[in-house]
Amino acid sequence: MRLVSFKQLPMGQQADVLRRSGHFLSDRRQDSFELQLYALGDFYAEVWRGKGEEHILFIHLFQDSHNLMPYLESIRLPEV
Repeated sequence: MRLVSFKQLPMGQQADVLRRSGHFLSDRRQDSFELQLYALGDFYAEVWRGKGEEHILFIHLFQDSHNLMPYLESIRLPEV
């Protein structure tokens, strides 16, 4: 699915598409929020929830790899 098509869906349908077809990449915490990162088609999606909550506050969509930086910092590669 392409970003333009995904953006046209209501947030509940977006969440369903991410659960079914998205590729879960990572999660992280920011302040009082829990974020889950997914890749789907030609974009990434961050699902934002309050800490310990199931209700989705919003879904942040992006294509710019700069937005991946908070996730990349937590990856530890084994020493060679």
